[in-house]
Amino acid sequence: MSHYRRHSLEPSITTKFRDSLNFQRDDDVIDKPDFRELDFGSPLRPRGSSSAAATPAASGSSSSSSGSASGKPAVTSQFARRGEFSGLSETSPVKPGSVNRGLKPGHRRSASAGTPLIYSGLGFSPVNNNSSRGGGSGATSPNPGVLPTGNICPSGRILKTGMATRASVRPETLCTGTANYGHGNIIRSGGKVSHSTKAAAEMSDSEEAKKAGNEMYRKGNYAEALALYDRAISLSPENPAYRSNRAAALAASGRLEEAVKECLEAVRFDPSYARAHQRLASLYLRLGEAENARRHLCISGQCPDQADLRRLQTLEKHLRLCTEARKIGDWGTVVSEIDAAIANGADSSPQLVACKAEAFLRLHQIKDSDLCLSNIPRLDHHHTQPPAKLFGILCDAYVLCVQAQVDMALGRFESAVVKAERALTIDHSNNPEVVSVLNNVKNVAKARTRGNELFSLGRYSEASVAYGDGLKFDAFNSVLYCNRAACWFKLGMWEKSVDDSNQALRIQPSYTKALLRRAASYGKLARWEDAVRDYEVLRKELPGDSEVAESLQRARTALSNKSEELKYLGFNNEVEEVSTIDKFKTATSLPGICVFHFKSSSSRQSEAISPFVNTLCLRYPLVHFFKVDVEESLALAKAESIKKVPTFKIYKKGEKVKEIVCPSHQLLEDSVMHFLL
Repeated sequence: MSHYRRHSLEPSITTKFRDSLNFQRDDDVIDKPDFRELDFGSPLRPRGSSSAAATPAASGSSSSSSGSASGKPAVTSQFARRGEFSGLSETSPVKPGSVNRGLKPGHRRSASAGTPLIYSGLGFSPVNNNSSRGGGSGATSPNPGVLPTGNICPSGRILKTGMATRASVRPETLCTGTANYGHGNIIRSGGKVSHSTKAAAEMSDSEEAKKAGNEMYRKGNYAEALALYDRAISLSPENPAYRSNRAAALAASGRLEEAVKECLEAVRFDPSYARAHQRLASLYLRLGEAENARRHLCISGQCPDQADLRRLQTLEKHLRLCTEARKIGDWGTVVSEIDAAIANGADSSPQLVACKAEAFLRLHQIKDSDLCLSNIPRLDHHHTQPPAKLFGILCDAYVLCVQAQVDMALGRFESAVVKAERALTIDHSNNPEVVSVLNNVKNVAKARTRGNELFSLGRYSEASVAYGDGLKFDAFNSVLYCNRAACWFKLGMWEKSVDDSNQALRIQPSYTKALLRRAASYGKLARWEDAVRDYEVLRKELPGDSEVAESLQRARTALSNKSEELKYLGFNNEVEEVSTIDKFKTATSLPGICVFHFKSSSSRQSEAISPFVNTLCLRYPLVHFFKVDVEESLALAKAESIKKVPTFKIYKKGEKVKEIVCPSHQLLEDSVMHFLL
């Protein structure tokens, strides 16, 4: 058996690269279960319905003269002279000296020789084809956006969500392996293997097998067409037209990688074979590989297909604009340009979907980003020469880098490290961006692990420092913020716990653990109205959680009691104005905490902090807040020795306990909290 024959028998993803190129989430390393105090892994289940990620819609708009294109097949004058039908050759050129060789009995050359799994469809979203019947048979030419059910998945994996399916109205029968193709292949013919498939093994003329394959292709019976083309190839293995015809059937079935490999074999046998080059260009456009598409579309001495050329130019434009937007962090533009590229026909491009996921991640739409990645086609790019790149990174490495960052954002730290390491293994050039992602992921994972260990030992202050170290490498990691909030809560620093919980919720609004932490912190701060609001949301999301129900009831009771107490004590939610010494003395004798804000309307600092004082008044209804305008109350200002504004004086039970001049917002609130507690 010749070298190229051995090569064609290899599966689409070899054992050597299967692990490094596996994008499936089922094999990812997952974190161990955590306990309720800390977020040791991913956040609790998302709250509310996920906003639908803008999943790319499958677009089958490729050239009508390409085997991978949808629409009615066209016969051009250039290829009609060679007897080609819809991209399939009737009188195919054979290189001089080629020998027809048959296969040994029971031998299969198809790449489906591995454990067969049956596809149920292909594409990013369901594609309706009302003109088709059953599993892909019909009078019209194939729709590349839909993979007919019953085809073998050579990679050994079933594609996930977003895949189009077709309901079968006829029984499905697994072929027993006659001819060179077909063991495990589904044949739709009323439960019987068709005559053409049986006859394929008996055909001794390659042209006869090829013509029968063309007929099956015309009818949309791609599985049977593949069996016949396999027979033709077994009789004349170096015939490039047979390889190209087989690629057309594979592309129509959605098996793009196998189609690419067949086309590459065809141009290896005949470098000037225009049909194979054109089909390769069309396939590369669907894969989003503009450079490779141009290499095969614009061949010296041949006129490129104008439809494919326009698609190529449009794809290049969108990729250029996307690259420019990514450089300046314009992630909204990145999303729109990727959507436009996919709509232009790059409907089977993992790297473009990963780019969209990266944009969603930077926009803090983490759930949309994760949903995007779940719809990535399971493809590899090792069939390309040179390997395809995006933003200067090998496509497979780039996809893994994005997946690692999304995993890290969702708390799947171990999985993130594994994927980042795979990315660096694939990209041997040590691309700076890939190296940076790996270093960041490792450092964040290390900090999280160290913080969890310290927290478990009750060393909360040290644990908060460890989580802070991780945030230096990923300032938008909601898990680290939530874990640090747990440390502040244990240390009695409830305001800081609220702040970190807020930060986690800004990054990931559906983060249940962060909402639980904030609600509990509000309770400790006696901010019952805020606590009730958070617990009511949690009650809807966790209806079976008895702790949430009990906490909500306690918060409601405390809020009701506080309202009654405020009415009795005469508290209000406004900052009262004091203008005389007598009124000032009366105010200082009130029960509880009294805060006096000495201000001036002509002072910029005073005016800047006044809105925050109003906020504190609403936030801490048990504290009396007063304001004194020193320009209007000169006697009071002189009696209290006010020399600079803004000045704050805090009284407790009639005695001054603290005086602050020009404080920051944080210092003022911390001082109020200190004496309130």
